[in-house]
Amino acid sequence: MPAEAEPVRPSPSGAAPLAGVRVIEVSLLGPGAVGTHLADLGAEVIKVEPPAGDYIRQMTWPIIEGSSLLHWHIHRGKKSLTLDLRTDEAQDVFRDLVRDADAVIEAMRPGALARRGLGYEDLLEINPRLVFCTISGYGMTGPYANLPSHGIAYDTWAGIVNPTFNDDGFPYLPEHASIGIHAGPLFGALGVLAGITKARATGEGSFLEIAQSDAAAAMDWLRSETWKAYERPESEVTGNKADDYERRAPGTAGMEEGVRYQVYESSDGFVLFMASEQEFWKNFCAGVDRMDMFERWPGNTYGDHARGNTEMRRELAAIFATRTTAEWVEWSGTVNTTIAPVNTPRTLADDPQFLDRFGFMPHETHGADMIGTPLKFLDAELPDPTPAPTAGQHNDEVLGSVLGYDGERIAALRAAGALGEGN
Repeated sequence: MPAEAEPVRPSPSGAAPLAGVRVIEVSLLGPGAVGTHLADLGAEVIKVEPPAGDYIRQMTWPIIEGSSLLHWHIHRGKKSLTLDLRTDEAQDVFRDLVRDADAVIEAMRPGALARRGLGYEDLLEINPRLVFCTISGYGMTGPYANLPSHGIAYDTWAGIVNPTFNDDGFPYLPEHASIGIHAGPLFGALGVLAGITKARATGEGSFLEIAQSDAAAAMDWLRSETWKAYERPESEVTGNKADDYERRAPGTAGMEEGVRYQVYESSDGFVLFMASEQEFWKNFCAGVDRMDMFERWPGNTYGDHARGNTEMRRELAAIFATRTTAEWVEWSGTVNTTIAPVNTPRTLADDPQFLDRFGFMPHETHGADMIGTPLKFLDAELPDPTPAPTAGQHNDEVLGSVLGYDGERIAALRAAGALGEGN
C-alpha cells in the first residue's frame, strides 16, 4: 500500500504569499482591480489618486454610506495617498515611492504617467527591476486605442453580449455577467506576478500592457475559435460523433435542443442535468429506477446530449419535478451522476456550498458585504482586507512610515499643494 500523504501544515510564519511585495497603483474605476488581486494575497498596494480622489466612489449603484459598492470592493485592502502629479513636489514623492517598489500599475489610458515624466523608461532609471503594467479598455495600439469606453463595451466588442429587444422594439442590453472588466485585471495581476518573478531572478524590469477587450475575447475563446474552425472544409472539421458529426452552433448556443444536458424544473426551482457521458446517464437511470430509459436511449460514450429527443425530455421533466433542487443535488452525489443547482445572483448567498467555502465579508467590518478572493493557500493565511480607504486616508502613514519623511517635510509638501487642498 502507498504511504499516507503528509498532512498540509501552515508555514511557521503564516505570512501571506505576497507579503513584502509593494505595488504603486494609479487607477481610475474598475481596472484598479489589478491591485485588488495582489492586495488580497498580501501585497502592500498604495493607491496614488488625485486630491479629489478617484471618482469611482460615485459610479454605478448601490451607494453604500456615501461610496459606491464598486469602490468598496475594488479598493479593499489598499492604502490611499493623494498626490497632485501636476506639481514637481508630488512627482518627486512618486519617484521616491517607486525606488523600493516591485510594480507600478497604470490603470487608465496608456501614457498618462509618461506625460508627467513618470513613464516606464523614466522610472526604470530609478528602479531597474520595476514591473510596469498598464491596463486600459482597448490597449495601447489599434484604431480603438484612444476611444473612451466603459466595461460593457469590451463584452459587446468581443461578441459576448448580444442586444435584446423590448416590447416597443428598442434594443437593450440584457442582464449578463461582465467579462472584460473582470478578466482584464485578473490577467494583469498574473502578468505582474510573472514580471516580479523575472525581476527577482534577473534584476531586470518588465513593461506589460493589457486591454480589457483582449481579455474578454480570450475568455470567450471557444465560440470564436469554433467559428474560425468552421471556415475550414467539413472534410477537416466536423461535429461530434454523438451528433452524427453534424456541426453544431458554437458554445452553449448549440445546446438549446439538448436533453441529457439541459435545465429542468425541480419542485421548488431549477436544476442543471449534465449526463452527456454514458456512464453518468446510466447511473441516473439506475438511481431513479428507470433503466428502461437507458435501454431505449443508451447514447454514445461521450458528449451525447440527445438533441431533439422530445419524448425523453418530457420523461425527464416529470422525474425532476418530483424533488426539490437541494434533494436532487444531494442525491446526485450518492449515485454518481451530474446535477447542479441553478442559482441567481440573489440566491447564491444561501447555497450551502457558497456558505461553506466562500460567503461574504460583512459590511460591519469591510464597508460592504462582498466576495473575496477565491484563492486558498493551505499553508499560509491570506490577510483580512481593510475597508476601502477615503481619499488621502493614508497620506501621513505612507509619507512617514513608508518613505521616512519627517514632519517638516510632510508639512512642506502640504504647503506646496503636492497633496491637494485639505489633504
